[in-house]
Amino acid sequence: MDGFGQMLAGAEAIDGGFALEIAEHWLQGRTAYGGLTSAIALAAAKGVCDNLAPLRSGQLSMVGPLAGRIEAKARILRQGRNATWVSAELTAGGIVGFTSTFVFMRQIESVLSIDHHPLPDGLIALDDAKPVPMDHAPAFLRNHFEARFAMPKEALGEADLAWWVRAGDRENLDPEVETLLCGDVLPVAVWPLLGFKVPISSMQWHVNMLGAKPSADGWWLIRSTSNHAAHGGASEHIMQWNAEGVPAISGMQSVAVFG
Repeated sequence: MDGFGQMLAGAEAIDGGFALEIAEHWLQGRTAYGGLTSAIALAAAKGVCDNLAPLRSGQLSMVGPLAGRIEAKARILRQGRNATWVSAELTAGGIVGFTSTFVFMRQIESVLSIDHHPLPDGLIALDDAKPVPMDHAPAFLRNHFEARFAMPKEALGEADLAWWVRAGDRENLDPEVETLLCGDVLPVAVWPLLGFKVPISSMQWHVNMLGAKPSADGWWLIRSTSNHAAHGGASEHIMQWNAEGVPAISGMQSVAVFG
């Protein structure tokens, strides 16, 4: 069963990008897991030129189902003195299933130094955290990730989840690509309130990269919260840290909730 690193290593070069096969063990329902497609798109974007600056931001749109053979193509939209904008698109059978825009920007000296992303109250240390049951987990999670509960049940709010997460195959992964691969693992924060029985689907994910610095053992702390859900949709905030507590992503996600 190929992990993500093996999948990328086996990709076929095509004009403007590459093609690869998304197998069933990477699916969430009838489509590929959103973190997988996001990571594939970023890998394509990083291939447009050498020596891109660090990734600063990404707008990721899950347009339609993606499975089987897909093509990933990217192009530069604008390249300035400090920042480069790159678009990446994933298609299956010529039909668009995923679009994205990434901003890569060099570091600039600044008098500002603000960090208001404290770790969750009541955080369970990684070594003490209990595994997330995988019996009924979607295929991508069951086959390609480890997950542990990072907050005690009594500490959770109405729509507040936190897990420790690690990818199973990290070999030769670019740190920024690995960060996105793991960043969408958690279920929608409102899903437990619906008994895990209502269909859900991510629509858009916006990420601001605070620092892609994976810990040596590959564990990430990810927290998903929702402060608004109505009319078939939920607005989610997703925060991600590495195992040393260094912030990696501050993100927002729009989710369709069919129930």
